[in-house]
Amino acid sequence: MQIRFVHGIISTFLLVCLGILNGCNTAPAPPEIKIAETQEHEIWRAGADIYAPQQYKTYKTVLRTGKDHFIIQESRFKWFRDYESVQKEFRDILSNGNDLLNNILEQKRVKLSAIASQVVLFQSRIDTLKKLTSFINEGRVSRRQLISAELLLAEAQRLAEKGKYPEAEKKLKIIPVYTASATEAISPVLNRYANKEQIAKWRVLVDDTIEASRAKGIFSIYISKIDRKLVLYKAGSPYKTYSIGLGKNGFHDKLHAGDLATPEGKYFITKKLPRSRYYKALLINYPNDEDRRQFTRAKKSGLISARAGIGGLIEIHGGGTDGMTYGCIAMDNKYLDELYSLIDVGTPVTIVGAIDYDNVISTTIKDL
Repeated sequence: MQIRFVHGIISTFLLVCLGILNGCNTAPAPPEIKIAETQEHEIWRAGADIYAPQQYKTYKTVLRTGKDHFIIQESRFKWFRDYESVQKEFRDILSNGNDLLNNILEQKRVKLSAIASQVVLFQSRIDTLKKLTSFINEGRVSRRQLISAELLLAEAQRLAEKGKYPEAEKKLKIIPVYTASATEAISPVLNRYANKEQIAKWRVLVDDTIEASRAKGIFSIYISKIDRKLVLYKAGSPYKTYSIGLGKNGFHDKLHAGDLATPEGKYFITKKLPRSRYYKALLINYPNDEDRRQFTRAKKSGLISARAGIGGLIEIHGGGTDGMTYGCIAMDNKYLDELYSLIDVGTPVTIVGAIDYDNVISTTIKDL
């Protein structure tokens, strides 16, 4: 009986000791371990390998080392585990991870801001070019390029909204190719209407025509391509103003047959045609002597083919202003009737691009 009593005391003592040992060495794993796992996933999702690859590489190396140290502690008996150093290590890892994440987010913010600025810049340039092409018939090629540019711009915006900034930047880099091509397609026309020397020459032609109308007390016609207007003068004063349509390449000066351009210069009515393919027509004396000289110079310089002809049969005719002609000036039938009844053969006709230095093209070009 005494032996059993002693045995019971010893057993109780051992259980108490084990309880004490277990109670003193069963501290849970540091919470920083789980937090680090979540942080690692957030950093990866933020695009660390794209925005901070070297810093991310260092972070992963340190994190892996920390996990190894944690595994070593986990492999020990409970009462021999010491998480203090592991906890400190993971606190440093979390701090570095926060710095890395903040760096990534700041880079993305900067990129988003830069992309937004580029979008505004490109949209402004596209809008300006679209405005310019709306003034001239020759803007067809340019408009196709601008459609492509706008599609790319829309794609870049969608990618940026999804946080795919590198992909958005790639789209934005292509846009200048299309806007440059669009600008190049219409630059020959734009340059003429922004050239003050050219406009000064056109103004002289118009002033001479108006002065002749005043001096002789006759009708004369002044046609402005940029305004798409035909102004009938009587004794030097504006009498009637009509809307007109131009050739497919109407904002170019005509050089040869088939170029679909509308001639520029001083002409006169050579014939009134009561019946024409386009209702009625007023035939002008294109080509005149200056047109022939210009045609010869263009051939010699190689601007046009040696086999090209100079062309002719340029008219002010009916058929409406909406369609594009082959180089003639078109009017609505009812207004052509009115003009037809007012003027005679021999009436001066002056066709120019523009007479205002600050015309709609020259002022819009400043926004490019």
